[in-house]
Amino acid sequence: MRVVAGLLLLLLGLCGSGAQGEAGGLGEVAEINQNTDPKHPAEESTQQSTKQTAPDIWTELRALRDMVVEQKVHMELLQRENSDLQTRLSSSESRIDQLETENAEKPKVAFYAALTDAGNLGPYNTDITLKYSKVFTNIGKAYNPSTGFFTAPVKGVYSLQFTGFGYNAGLIAVHVYKNNQRIMANWERNDNDSVPEYFTKSLVLELTAGDEIHLVLPSGWSIYDDRDNYSTFSGSLLFTL
Repeated sequence: MRVVAGLLLLLLGLCGSGAQGEAGGLGEVAEINQNTDPKHPAEESTQQSTKQTAPDIWTELRALRDMVVEQKVHMELLQRENSDLQTRLSSSESRIDQLETENAEKPKVAFYAALTDAGNLGPYNTDITLKYSKVFTNIGKAYNPSTGFFTAPVKGVYSLQFTGFGYNAGLIAVHVYKNNQRIMANWERNDNDSVPEYFTKSLVLELTAGDEIHLVLPSGWSIYDDRDNYSTFSGSLLFTL
């Protein structure tokens, strides 16, 4: 009986020490497991996102800074170009004003007149001044139909034209005089009275203010004109000197 009781006590002691050993082992395993448990996926993602976001922000800030600098340089160039354009515009406006002033001050001279409605003039036994009495244009009033004289109002270069027409006239002629000195003689023989004859001449003359031009029908010659205005005299100022 005593032997059986001793064996039971021995078994109980062994069981107790085994339980403590298992408890100790489990505690260590639990502690190890606690130290080596993986972190929550969301926590790891947040940490990785934070690590990635920080460098990206600096990159974007640097890019934004570069963009601002580039825009500033571009703006300065545009301001400089705008200033140049404003200067050129002001210069152009000044030049336009100058040209308008010059044009307003520049004398305007132009005239156009026909001779007569009477038909044949001449032949006469003396030279006569042709008075182109039918005036269509006389800007500047430099042509006087009462005398037949054109008087240059300013020093310049003038263009002058005239046409002489003959019908049943025989001989037609027109002479050009400058300050009572003949500078051109023109004539045409009309051998067939049934066929009209005419000539047209033009001159470019440098005239001083006060110089006079007039046309003369020489003695023994004739000229024709009627309502159709065959014989004309015209001129204009090309430019001043």
